Amino acid sequence: MTAIDRVREYLAPYGLKDGVMEFTVSSATVALAAVALGTEEERIAKTLSFHTKEGIALIVMAGDAKIDNHKYKERFATKAKMLTFEEVEPLTGYPVGGVCPFAPAEGVKVYLDVSLRRFETVFPACGTPASAVEITPDRLAAVCEGCEWIDVTKTAEANG
Repeated sequence: MTAIDRVREYLAPYGLKDGVMEFTVSSATVALAAVALGTEEERIAKTLSFHTKEGIALIVMAGDAKIDNHKYKERFATKAKMLTFEEVEPLTGYPVGGVCPFAPAEGVKVYLDVSLRRFETVFPACGTPASAVEITPDRLAAVCEGCEWIDVTKTAEANG
């Protein structure tokens, strides 16, 4: 089963299977995804992958958000250390550019950053570097089993 098929299967019980969009162009970066979707970069829900003391963590945040090292260390009791390019797919279940909060590899914990709450809807990837789904932040939280809201980012908007 392909990654996008796994995501569609995961989203089916939530009525979101048909909302998964596939593009003929790359959506692997925030800028590319915004172009593919015709939306603002801030509304792209990028998913970054980290090593934590508890294991692998996926943090979904607004497209304009960056990790705030102080907040991250307070929350995870360690410095922010992203997975290397080579580690991403084997440890998360998805390729770079397609990492998403839906049906990640076993043992991977999903966190949603509060930076997403500024928007009515956001666009996370769906397992490939040319896919997305439009979803409200609250629905995203309901769909991502076992996820929790955290505040570990800073945005250009928040920094003036």
